[in-house]
Amino acid sequence: MSLQDITARIAKAEDRSGRPTGSVKLIAVSKVQPNERVQAVLEQGHRCFGENRVQEAAGKWPAFKEQFDGVDLHLIGPLQTNKARQAMELCNAIHSLDRPKLAKTLARLAQEMGSCPDMFIQVNTGEEQQKAGILPADADGFIAECTALDLPVRGLMCIPPVDEEPTLHFALLAKIAARNGLEGLSMGMSGDFEQAIALGATHVRVGSAIFGERVKPQE
Repeated sequence: MSLQDITARIAKAEDRSGRPTGSVKLIAVSKVQPNERVQAVLEQGHRCFGENRVQEAAGKWPAFKEQFDGVDLHLIGPLQTNKARQAMELCNAIHSLDRPKLAKTLARLAQEMGSCPDMFIQVNTGEEQQKAGILPADADGFIAECTALDLPVRGLMCIPPVDEEPTLHFALLAKIAARNGLEGLSMGMSGDFEQAIALGATHVRVGSAIFGERVKPQE
């Protein structure tokens, strides 16, 4: 698989769903990938990338941003409040807004900094105890709370349980977004992004299908 293969499949999925070409943003998930693989994708012209950890992003992306114009960096992993400022300085979007304490911290920092990345609220559609995200029953209230804090909430994000049909979770996320007037849907990964696009995804997160299998960091 290659970047060209993935972009072609996205275009076909957009067409099948009656959506305009280019309406879905491909986030190339570069977490735990060697810099040479990331650079190769940058050199092909791709500019939108996703990282899971602020610390890894901080060690990788400042140098790439100096070398390549127009980098669009998205944080797609859990965010600790003590890393919030660094995340806001590095990233164009944060997909893991998932609790009131974090929302209040981000809102305070946005006032101090005079700017704020786009925000996606993570919804734990499978209600999994080990997984981050606001529960579906609490989503409407949390969306309202974040909006009242003047956070730029652009949409919702989910990671379906690995052993369940993902389309059920994509449909649930789309339903929550629609009733709250949100257009952004960050959903779909390497194995199911075409299904996500059919159900309205605006951002898909694809890693190994572009870069190859992840390289585990050395201990």
